[in-house]
Amino acid sequence: MKKILALMLSLALCVMVLAGCSGAGAGGDAANMKVAMVTDYGDITDQSFNQTTYEACKAWAEANKVDFNYFKPASDSNEDRVSMIEKAVDEGYTVIVMPGYAFGPAIEKTAGEYPDVTFIALDVSAGDFSADYKIPANLYSAVYQEELCGYMAGYAAVKLGYTKLGFLGGMAVPAVVRYGYGFVQGADAAAAELGADVELNYAYGNQFYGDADITAAMDTWYAAGTQVVFACGGGIYTSAAEAAQKVGGKVIGVDVDQAATIDGLYGAGMTITSAMKGLGATVNTMLTAVKEGKFEGGKIDTLGLVSDTPAENYVQLAPSTQFGAGFTEDDYNALVKAMNAGTIKVSNDISISAADNAKVLKVNDQGNIK
Repeated sequence: MKKILALMLSLALCVMVLAGCSGAGAGGDAANMKVAMVTDYGDITDQSFNQTTYEACKAWAEANKVDFNYFKPASDSNEDRVSMIEKAVDEGYTVIVMPGYAFGPAIEKTAGEYPDVTFIALDVSAGDFSADYKIPANLYSAVYQEELCGYMAGYAAVKLGYTKLGFLGGMAVPAVVRYGYGFVQGADAAAAELGADVELNYAYGNQFYGDADITAAMDTWYAAGTQVVFACGGGIYTSAAEAAQKVGGKVIGVDVDQAATIDGLYGAGMTITSAMKGLGATVNTMLTAVKEGKFEGGKIDTLGLVSDTPAENYVQLAPSTQFGAGFTEDDYNALVKAMNAGTIKVSNDISISAADNAKVLKVNDQGNIK
């Protein structure tokens, strides 16, 4: 009798294991897939991470006839982000999509508690988690090679004829530094090709929003001849744009195509391009993988170039880029092709200084404004 009971228990365990391994990855049965997006703390109309992620999730869900909803935390706190994740799970959502580094602590608290729910994080890096945190099998996080699209933006700016540049970063976190160092390398390469004298002011606001002090610093830059500033760090673009508006200056956006937002607030034609991360492409790829039962979690993936075709990549320039005689769309295609082939190499070393990334470009490193 004991042998029969043991055999029956063994068979039952086998069935449970097989059942747990089927379906849409950690999310379970794809037929019952329900997708929730949780905002970091902003709204889905922020013209940045939240809006881009929301629109991509909504479009994918409609195309695939999958239930979708979004949840907004009551405040910018880990507790409220955790609360919204738990609410989504309680309401039966099997896939949780979360955009932005702020989700690190909330993911640590929830992903392990809900092993049957698939967690997809966008731009949440190892540095956003505790040093000893082990990525669970039901979590996939995408981070991006910011230095590549930063390079594209710097290269394009100089090729378009701008010789007095600025880089205004938010806080000097790794992603922002990679954007900046890529921007320096791209501007330097273009300056070398053109044999042009190009100068770049480089600084961090030490925060992710603009204010009077940072605007005053940007006023000084533009008054001294700066033509275009790469505003890289959340809402810090407001200070660059406010200063640019006074003198007819230009800006470069970041993360998403910011032309509509910046131009809508400060004047048409102000945004010459944006250095973008492929949040929409990541959402489409990962939700499709979940639906098809091909989800592979337990890792942080670094995404960059995968194609000679710019729109297919996870880092790129915005569709609204103001191409001109010095840098046409064909030139952009050729640049991406060379970068994808490895003919053009871009360093992601952030242990050096901004000026160390330049050979002919003059870099005026001003550190933190605040």
